[in-house]
Amino acid sequence: MAASTTRRTAVWIVIGLLCLGMVGFGASGFGSTIRSIGTVGTRDVPVQAYANALNDQMRAFSAQIGSPITLQQAQAIGLDRIVLSELIAARTMDDQAAQLGISVGDVTVRDQILRAGDFQGLDGTFDREAYRLALQQMGLTEAQFETALREDVARSILQGAIAGGVAPQQALAQALVTYQRESRAVTWAAVTPDMLTTPLPVPSEAELQAFYDAHPDEFTAPETRDIAYVWLTPDMIQDSVTVDEQAVSDLYQERIADFVRPERRLVERLVFIDEAAATSARARLDAGEIGFDALVAERGLSLSDIDLGDMALEDLGEAGAAVFAAAPGDVVGPLPSGLGPALFRLNGVLAADETPFAEAAPDLRAELANQRARREIADLGERIADLLAGGATLEDLDAQTDLEAGRIAWSAEVTDGIAAYDAFRAAAASVTEGQFPELGEFEDGGLFLIRLDGITPPALRPFAEVSGQVRTAWEADAARQALLSLTEAQAQLVRDAGGFDAPGVVLVPTVEGGLTRADFVEGTPADFLNRIFAMAVGEVAVLDNAQGAVLVRLDGIAPPDTADPVIADLTTQLAVQAADGLATDLYEAFNAAVQQVTEIRIDDAAVNAVHASFQ
Repeated sequence: MAASTTRRTAVWIVIGLLCLGMVGFGASGFGSTIRSIGTVGTRDVPVQAYANALNDQMRAFSAQIGSPITLQQAQAIGLDRIVLSELIAARTMDDQAAQLGISVGDVTVRDQILRAGDFQGLDGTFDREAYRLALQQMGLTEAQFETALREDVARSILQGAIAGGVAPQQALAQALVTYQRESRAVTWAAVTPDMLTTPLPVPSEAELQAFYDAHPDEFTAPETRDIAYVWLTPDMIQDSVTVDEQAVSDLYQERIADFVRPERRLVERLVFIDEAAATSARARLDAGEIGFDALVAERGLSLSDIDLGDMALEDLGEAGAAVFAAAPGDVVGPLPSGLGPALFRLNGVLAADETPFAEAAPDLRAELANQRARREIADLGERIADLLAGGATLEDLDAQTDLEAGRIAWSAEVTDGIAAYDAFRAAAASVTEGQFPELGEFEDGGLFLIRLDGITPPALRPFAEVSGQVRTAWEADAARQALLSLTEAQAQLVRDAGGFDAPGVVLVPTVEGGLTRADFVEGTPADFLNRIFAMAVGEVAVLDNAQGAVLVRLDGIAPPDTADPVIADLTTQLAVQAADGLATDLYEAFNAAVQQVTEIRIDDAAVNAVHASFQ
């Protein structure tokens, strides 16, 4: 199965590749002197094949990112190298097939051409004119195309021979299905701090000192960087910026739709294929046979699929008047819509809303002031660059520009003031002593420069300075240990009695069945499933949890139901996928081995000529 799938896929991929380039990406002709970009063994690597393949890769990547890319961008991400590598791999197998005497006759080539959809006319039969035009657009003669097709089919035969011995991997598939679908049944209970009945002990100074000594990382100050800086943001100067009142008025008028909103309705619309279907649905509603929600579900839709949101009168077209005359909860129609006859349900009424100019003006004025401040800061950047080139220091910039100076003892824990900006934190983390100040930009349009004046390495804070933190951490640890001790005591009672109903067990158990590795059990530790899948039936375990602890007993293990058609289909799919993957690995390994003993010559000048045609 894997071999036939591989051969079939290879043949159609080959035909598709040969038909590439019918719509050019920007490549023009290559002249009559360059026919090949190199050789692989006894086989040429045709110029047109490389151009068409590169064309296709660039087109596909452009579609993926939603915008065209240039050749330079394609080269930057390595598309040209990928194309060349794939062509070399293909020509290596062509050369190997020829050495092994693998070839196909004219009848096979003819049949491939006759079946190719790109060469068929409107009646579905082979059209010679379409064939001629397609080859012309690809820059190929009939002889060149048919030779390439002959080689491609021979290559697919060789590929099929390599992969043909790979059978579906049933054992691996069954192991994967067992791993994915095997389930566990458990009984578990949460143990929370409010279950502790004994007050926590009061620590002595010696105990606190011992805890401090045993956990130095918790009380160590991070590396601190002494950083001098100058900065300027739009917010710092926008209050001093003068804004033309006419500009404020113009902006209000430009956005009038945001400030003056007509009365609107919250509407759902259920569209039907024709008037008869809509009328029939209306009759069922009126007769009480079905509700509107059920009518929507009957169509295989959800309420979110038919929700129009808030609509103005003119937004609803011919249905507007009837919808606006309805009361919340009413269903009106059938009424015309852009998609056909429809029933409309009114869900709410939104009153007209108007924000007068006087109320909107302060925010609009501040917005314009911020925009102007950003422009002024952008203009200041050139002057700052000139001053730095003349040897100015941060202190000079503070004195000669609107930049404001400051100093911060920065560490990764500091996020106030200038350290609230990601750009500053990134610069502060990487700057080195003696480094020439570089102009940085904030995301809000601000500018900054920094200088590192010194580094204080991480240091253990004195006990007296962090004694309060030490006490808090000690108490939290003591509570956790007490909780784990309580949970372990409860676990032993469960083990001894074989159940959660044993005398002295105060926990409320929860029974869970059919848990797979992909499930989630709320209230349990993150590694809960991993832990229960490693347990034996009847085993009782105590799991540490961020909110307390969890006591769990594994009650049973259930293998996947092999009689379930879903499980059977999944096993078959995984077996075929594993075989296909193994076949691909074998083919690639064979190809790599053959390439090592095949002489490969690539003409860089010819490759550059192809690249030049894309300009």
